[in-house]
This record gives sequence, structure tokens and C-alpha cells, in this order.
Amino acid sequence: MKEVIYETLKNLHFTEYEAKAYLTLLEESPLTGYAVAKNSGVPRSRIYEVLDSLTLRGDILVSPGSTPQYTPVPAKELIKNRRREAEENFELAEKSLAEFERSANDRENIWNITGSSEILDKVKDCICSAKKRILLEVWDEEYAALESELRQAAKKGVDITIISYGEITSDFAQVYHHYMGDEITDEYGGRWIVISSDDTEVVAGIVSLGKDSRAAWTRHVGLVMPITEFIIHDLYLMEIMEKHTDQLEESFGKNLIHLRHKFSIHPDFKKHYVK
Repeated sequence: MKEVIYETLKNLHFTEYEAKAYLTLLEESPLTGYAVAKNSGVPRSRIYEVLDSLTLRGDILVSPGSTPQYTPVPAKELIKNRRREAEENFELAEKSLAEFERSANDRENIWNITGSSEILDKVKDCICSAKKRILLEVWDEEYAALESELRQAAKKGVDITIISYGEITSDFAQVYHHYMGDEITDEYGGRWIVISSDDTEVVAGIVSLGKDSRAAWTRHVGLVMPITEFIIHDLYLMEIMEKHTDQLEESFGKNLIHLRHKFSIHPDFKKHYVK
């Protein structure tokens, strides 16, 4: 009978010596450590290590004094505690594994978002989840819908850098005003939005077509890296234009028009992404 109970207790994460000590205390308690060792067969050199382990786990109780006495937690209470711990572990495992699985899928997938408001909602999610840095390219029309979330992120210590198309002012973010916002809107036939959150998550797309607006959201490194670097290179250009506008426009025309024409494949020099 005892051998079966020992195996059962082992399934509840008792060692062999712990099972023997606990079962001995169920038969008779309270007992001193010496008595537990004598009655259970646990070596005296190990008994206090075993009893300390059971005490720390809450399986037995010890009374203070010059000669400590040990008594077991009742069997029903032991099983109740183990059941509660198991349920908590299952709940934690279920939650953490689901989050890991979702995160793993997110790292590999590219998700399509349709509609201006839906795109802005996803951008807000990226802002709220950021912990270190936000890089954002945005027109003033869309900025108004994001300002509150951006301000809250800044209060949490997130560094925020914005390339603005239109008049955007901020007391919590570093803002670079693009030198040709109106021309770009005309050239591209719409307004886009691009955000990189912590260099791990991006949303990018055109946002000025109402329900027909399209954007992509992903954590896929194959897109996160180039899109993040695209924003950073735009920031390089903003810094360079601020300091060397005259020299650059002398070489490439006002607002670098000659460069834009050089790399256009369309006769009207417009970007025909939106039809």
C-alpha cells in the first residue's frame, strides 16, 4: 500500500525521501526530525534538508523551539493546494503559449488593413505598445487623430521623431517639416502614413482614400528593417536640406525636382501607385 502511495506522491513532485517523510508524519505527528528519520528510513544526514524542502513548499508545518516539531498539512488540503497550483500553471501556460504563438505568427506574416480609420487604429496600437522609439511620417490631417496617443507615449519615456507634411507642432516630439509636402501630395495622388515602433513593428500605406485606403502591418524583419531605414534616410535628407538647401537646389533644381524626374518612369513625372 505504501509503495503505491509513494509513487502517487512522486507524481505530485515529491522526491522519494520527501514522500517517506510526509507519509510518516501523516501516521504520527508531531515528530522531531530525529523521529521522522527513525520512523521513515530517511538517512539522518538528509532528514533536515528534506524537512526544510517540505516546509518551504507548504506541505508540512514546523513549530519553533529548541527542538522543532513537524506536522503534515492534511492530505485533503495538500491535494487542494496541488490542484490549485496545477490550474494556475495550466492557465499561465495557456496564456503564455498563445501569446508566443501569436507573436511568432506576427513576426512572419504581413497583414492587410483596409480603410482610413482602421489604419489609424492600428497605428495607435503601435504607438501604445512602443517602449523605446517611434519614427513617424504623417500628414497634419492624420496627426490630429494620433496626437493624444503620441503624447501618452512620450510621457512613458518613448522617444518620438516625426516627419511632418503640413503644419505640425509638438511640445513632446522632435518634428522635421518636410520641405515639399504639398508637391508630394500632388505628385503621389494621396497621403501616406508610415510608422516604425521600436524598430520591430511597422505600419505603412496610403491613408487618404477613405474606405479604399490600404496599408500593411507587420513584424516581419524583411520589411521592418527597410521601412525603418527608409524613415531614417528621410531624416538624413531633412538634416542635409536644412543645412545645404541652396547648394543642393543649385545642382538638382528647386525641391530636387531634377532628381525626382530622373527616377520617374512616368511621362507626367507623377507616381501612379493609386489609380
